[in-house]
Amino acid sequence: MLEFAKIRARAAARKGGEEELKPLLGATPDNAAVAGLTDDRILSVMAERIFSAGFVWSVIDQKWPGFEEAFLGFEPKRLLFQPDDFWYGLASDKRIVRNPQKIKAVRENAGFVDRVSREHGGFGRFIAEWPADDQVGLMAWLAKSGSRLGGNTGQYFLRWIGWDTFVVSRDMAAALRDAGVAIGESPSSKKDLAAIQAQMNAWAAESGLPRAHISRILALSIGENHSPEKLREYMGE
Repeated sequence: MLEFAKIRARAAARKGGEEELKPLLGATPDNAAVAGLTDDRILSVMAERIFSAGFVWSVIDQKWPGFEEAFLGFEPKRLLFQPDDFWYGLASDKRIVRNPQKIKAVRENAGFVDRVSREHGGFGRFIAEWPADDQVGLMAWLAKSGSRLGGNTGQYFLRWIGWDTFVVSRDMAAALRDAGVAIGESPSSKKDLAAIQAQMNAWAAESGLPRAHISRILALSIGENHSPEKLREYMGE
């Protein structure tokens, strides 16, 4: 298996050195801090990632203040008290992207967030206490228990709330295969995900880096070599 230090060196060389690479890794995640997130912010991020899936992210970002208004600030308890007419009306609300299936997912996830919050003293607290070395297990739980939170949507949700998350993008998967991890081109099976988790845990122990940073370094070490400026623009920085 390729040493992670060599992968990082390759990524740095492609971006013009360590000083160019470091800003591309993003903020250092803090799993414990996720416990402090309120349920409305949890549901807001869930909804944002769901509506962004398969859509132009910048459009969703620009319209998000309208989403916040339309969905009553994403307060789960308040949404759960709304009648069916409220939800039917959102399908024609110009403040949001009018996708009935995704609107339905917000309604279902309001119940999901509220239920977990009541059982564990906060949805964020439950996520914060999940073992850092078992992201795959957390992803499976989100996909099974929530609505439209499987695949990359669940991964981006976890990353957006600040949990230390690797994202299995095309380039990240390619870098894993190049390093010697035996996974498919579009790894999604339990076997592939278990292999990815094991290797990410090994590299985290080897490098002392968060898994989110390891994930980004892998993606930056292979594939089309975008400039740091373009990547920072994509990251919204």
